[in-house]
Formats: sequence, C-alpha cells, structure tokens
Amino acid sequence: MIVRNATVKDVETIYSLISHNAQFDKMLFRSKVYIYDNLQMFSVAEVDGNIVGCCALQVIWSDLAELKSLAVDEKFQGKEIGKALVEQAVEQAKVIGVQKIFALTLVPKFFEKQGFTIVDKKTLPMKVWSDCAKCTKQENCDETAVEKVL
Repeated sequence: MIVRNATVKDVETIYSLISHNAQFDKMLFRSKVYIYDNLQMFSVAEVDGNIVGCCALQVIWSDLAELKSLAVDEKFQGKEIGKALVEQAVEQAKVIGVQKIFALTLVPKFFEKQGFTIVDKKTLPMKVWSDCAKCTKQENCDETAVEKVL
C-alpha cells in the first residue's frame, strides 16, 4: 500500500468513495468542485494501482487542523488503510507546524485507537462549524469530536 498526495487523476475515485459513504449517511457529501478546489488537502491510499481510500487535512488556524473526508473502500476495510491515512495526515500536520488535529466522526473508537481523545464539540472554534451549516443533521448531530495533540 502507498499513501500519497492526491492528483487530478484521483478525483473521480475520491468522489466515488465519499459519495458512496455519504449515501449511507456515514459522512458529508463533497462535490467534484469541492474536491478539485481542495485537492491539495487530499491524500489517497493506493493498493496495486487502485485508489482504495482517501482523507483530507484542512488547516483551520495556526494551531489546529481538521481531518475530514476519511473514506475506505468497503472491500478494504479492516486492512489498516484508514489507519495509514490518519498516520499520514498526522505526520503532515506535524510537518506544517499544527499543534492539534481533530475530526468529527461516527466511529470514535477507530480514532481512539489512533491516539485521539473524545472532546466536547463546544470546545472547537466557530470556524469548524462551516461544514455543519450545510449539513442536514446540524440540529441533531450524531458525530463525536475527537482530537490529538501533536
């Protein structure tokens, strides 16, 4: 498996991975326009030349970044693809000098295994809620906030 920065050739597969998960209410939908506009934030996991997972790291402020759009092809779940993508995002955050990384997730146990801790969503800065404003579940959010201090 290779984890690398995404390229324009990967957009269709990233879109497909995210759309499939969003269809089952597992994550927020991302349009192709969003993916192209934010391609520099995305990493992909590649197995035998096929993209099997993706995630994005968005810097929110000088000390904070969000890990988002983490998706793994169902056939490859349980094979540490998600773990590798999170590890790469954490390393990237360290390289650019971010002190803390967080995620909003439906599977906090996965993130706890990666060294994240559960935190109260109210402790996150208002900038974080820009995605929430577009979410159909904003009034009844079922996601858990997790963070990792680097």
